[in-house]
Amino acid sequence: MKKELLIPVILIAAFVAFKSLFIIVDVTEHVVITQLGKPVNSHSTPGLYFKMPFIQKAIFMSKKLIEYDASSSEILTKDKKALVIDNYCRWRIADPLKFYLTVRDYRSAFHRLDDIIYSEMRNELGKHDLIDVIKTNRGVIMANVTTLSREKALEYGIDIHDVRIKRADLPTQNEKAVYERMKAERNRIAKQYRSEGMEESQIIKATTEKERAIIIAEAYRKVEEIKGKTDAEVINIYASAYNKDPQFYEFYKSLEVYRNVLNDNSTGFFLTTNNKMLRLLQKGE
Repeated sequence: MKKELLIPVILIAAFVAFKSLFIIVDVTEHVVITQLGKPVNSHSTPGLYFKMPFIQKAIFMSKKLIEYDASSSEILTKDKKALVIDNYCRWRIADPLKFYLTVRDYRSAFHRLDDIIYSEMRNELGKHDLIDVIKTNRGVIMANVTTLSREKALEYGIDIHDVRIKRADLPTQNEKAVYERMKAERNRIAKQYRSEGMEESQIIKATTEKERAIIIAEAYRKVEEIKGKTDAEVINIYASAYNKDPQFYEFYKSLEVYRNVLNDNSTGFFLTTNNKMLRLLQKGE
């Protein structure tokens, strides 16, 4: 019975001794060795490392990229426009021993990064106009901020991978004024477009009226020519008919006069007996 209990005790003791004497460093980790609370060594290469039991302690840190989302802050651009910048950065621990000596933990590292990035962001954005930050040169600006922030952060054993702007807004008190200016500018452009449209409309209408007048005048000229030719032909026909039988022609024309004058709308005429119109109605004619 004693032998059966002895084996687990030995295994447990061996495991505790192993954990006390050695540390295993994973490929994704840094390890800082402290002796009585004071850092004395660090390991970043994966493997098995010896440490003095009880008086030395292993502090593990990640090698992975860590994302830090900073709180929004107000920054002035070169043209004195205020912007509320919401940025973030991705970073990793480059020197675990220096990191532990300077900032010690992630919380302190976040505060240090906040100070560094805000300072460089303020300096860099102060060199550019609002339109450059929002649209034109944002990539170049953020690359400069990343480079300058990385140089300062290395003093704390931190390697900044990149700094990016998530959102750039106008301060609440300025939004209304900016929107009013934008609205006025859009109204001015719309008014200009309407004015240009009205001008173009007047040109089109004037051109159309001119072409219409030309077409009508040309048509009237052709109609008058046709009427003139027709009247000439009619006159020639009448003249030819008159020359063939003048008496019959006069008789026919008189009948036309009677038909046009003596119709249902006629009420009465007073004519003398020697009037030529009555010649055909008199007896013996």
